[in-house]
Amino acid sequence: MTTDPTARQRTPAADVPAASPLSEDALDARLRAYAELEVTEARDGAGLRSLDGVVPDRSPTGVRAALDRLGGAARADAYDEAALSAVEDAARLAYGELAVHRINPAVHLDALDVSAYDRPGADPQARARARAAHLAAWPDAVDAARASLDPEAVPAVVAQALLPSAEGLVADLDPTEPGAEAALAAHRELLAHLRRCAQEGAGEVALGGDALARLYGVPEATTVDRGVLADAGEAEIARLGGLLEDALAALRRDHDPGLPEGTAQAVAALQRDRPGAEQVLAEARALTREVQDWVAGSGLVAPDDGVCEVGPAPPSRAHATAMLEPVGPFAPDGPSRFLVTPPGADWEAEDVDAWLEIFNRTSLPAITVHEVAPGHFTHFRMLRRVTSPVRALALSSAFIEGWAHEMEELVAEEGFREGDPRYVAGVALEALIRAVRLVVSIGLHSGAMDLDEAQRRFTEHAFLRRSAARSEALRATFDPTYGRYTWGKLALRELRDRARGQHAELSHRRLHDRLMALGAPPLGLLDHALDAS
Repeated sequence: MTTDPTARQRTPAADVPAASPLSEDALDARLRAYAELEVTEARDGAGLRSLDGVVPDRSPTGVRAALDRLGGAARADAYDEAALSAVEDAARLAYGELAVHRINPAVHLDALDVSAYDRPGADPQARARARAAHLAAWPDAVDAARASLDPEAVPAVVAQALLPSAEGLVADLDPTEPGAEAALAAHRELLAHLRRCAQEGAGEVALGGDALARLYGVPEATTVDRGVLADAGEAEIARLGGLLEDALAALRRDHDPGLPEGTAQAVAALQRDRPGAEQVLAEARALTREVQDWVAGSGLVAPDDGVCEVGPAPPSRAHATAMLEPVGPFAPDGPSRFLVTPPGADWEAEDVDAWLEIFNRTSLPAITVHEVAPGHFTHFRMLRRVTSPVRALALSSAFIEGWAHEMEELVAEEGFREGDPRYVAGVALEALIRAVRLVVSIGLHSGAMDLDEAQRRFTEHAFLRRSAARSEALRATFDPTYGRYTWGKLALRELRDRARGQHAELSHRRLHDRLMALGAPPLGLLDHALDAS
């Protein structure tokens, strides 16, 4: 595939067409029913401000009623119908057949989280009203969580792993703000229930291999063979290991002759070169400017027209290292936020060091490409240009993560930090974490791997230590399809290969424009981008 050489000139902001969000009036009853079931995704991802202050009813009866409301008249557009059916079928599988709200506290914690109301650019009074309404709903939402989460059914390790995030829900809650007193009382009841789950809960964390395969495949409008997917993950670990070795050899030869010879020792040396806790945000801001400037002249994607700020992640999202808080396609425009998670204030010094090593100067550039440009930030700016409400709301998480992950390596191939093997080493290290996630998710939930083995895989193949390796292994217990990053990347790479065979003249930019016009297409529907005129 080719890159348009004329696009190397940076496009002035004034020449970029202003993005116009879709109106919520475009949502019919079928779309509204899906949005009201998946409130957090619809509000924080798609930007449906009418859902501000709304907490979904995750009690057994509330979930059944929400599932009954799904469905409706078929869409005239074949792609839109397939994409909308995929997310509806995924909801029926997750909440109906597998009843994840009965065994996974993360479902309830996501519904309670008020951190999204801290988004910049929103009307302060409207934001305060929404936050107060959300907090006022906490007592009922906690009652629903307690009704759903059977202490004997919730895996004890899942409850234990999610306690820090549950505790973080109130980290920035002012006891004097409206609704805080009742919310704090409800929160204490929730913590007590989760602690009971952690003490009395089930010992088995595996969902079962067949259930996991369906959790991967149904939302993506495809069928998954978990053995084939696991083999793809192992093959990607091997490929990335070779990419890392080549980059380290180039570093020793051309840049750093003192870099240790052993792979683990060389990676450890690179990881030790990292900013301190007080410097991470400043370096992330500088990298954000760098990647946005490079992408603007790269010819890979359409120029964006937004602002991306950088700041610390709220305590309620402490389970993730870095993330983007985007402006969804239905929301009024404003800045997006690249959020970086700081280490815990009460952590031991060695765990703080291990956590900060994730943001080492070898990996942080690739993390920034992933979260900002041409990764999540760029993608969500393009989402604001779709005209179909289905394409703005029915979003594939495997495409969203796969897109951003694929961009890390693609920009290196297209000249970002050209001649700098350290960036390539960082890409390989970040990709190894994602590839190990894929293998671990399948191994853990099929019963072929335990948590100690999962942690060992992250240490051995992704070079993570202590708290970082354990955190990644534990995430598989409550985020069982977190292998979607690598799966989505591999699916996009396969699409590129098919595009070369069918449309030799198709540039990166033209293929990406076609993909962006679909929104965030399920992996099973990617070929619609090749069928576009």
